[in-house]
Amino acid sequence: MNPTHVAGLLPSWLDGGHLVESMGSWALLVFALIIFAECGLLIGFFLPGDTLLFIAGLLVATHKLHVNLVAVILILVVAAFVGNIVGYGIGRKAGPLVFDRPNAKFFKHEYVEKSEVFFAKYGKVAVILARFVPVVRTVATVMAGVSRMDARLYTLYSAIGGVVWVAGVTVAGYFLGQIQFIADHVDVILVGAVVVVVLVSAVPALLHLRQRRRAAEAG
Repeated sequence: MNPTHVAGLLPSWLDGGHLVESMGSWALLVFALIIFAECGLLIGFFLPGDTLLFIAGLLVATHKLHVNLVAVILILVVAAFVGNIVGYGIGRKAGPLVFDRPNAKFFKHEYVEKSEVFFAKYGKVAVILARFVPVVRTVATVMAGVSRMDARLYTLYSAIGGVVWVAGVTVAGYFLGQIQFIADHVDVILVGAVVVVVLVSAVPALLHLRQRRRAAEAG
């Protein structure tokens, strides 16, 4: 098994190993664009940022990506940071137009109010921790803009979160990828990680929906 591939899990254009084989070191720019899109554009919620960061570290460790590890981390940190700033700007400018429309089915104004309360209470921690949760890291950055979170505070903690997330996952891929068992079973490990993240994210949401349903029935 090629340890840099997650065959069957990602399309070839999202498979880090395939990109490096076809593009060489230029594949790093594609990695950066994908990280940017996932962090800044709502349409990028499905992109596998964690997977690509891990594989980027693994590719450097196995000498398949001929770029210095520090350079890889710096480029991807910039992509993640710029993506968040763009997402924040989109939410800040377009949010009111989207969420102030009456009778909106999906983009309700109450979501903005809840976001304002959430970021006011957990703002610093939320911006950092959101980086580690797929989908949430895409939506949270836009909602931070919609809820008018302080721009300077958001910028600071977005930068901190970007460094911690990118460096942490990429370095993990670099060192753990050198362990033969992990290198040989990286696809299974990534699937397991995704399942855990989904469960951690979905269980609270399901419990919340259950509580709302009970409250509606009681009312």
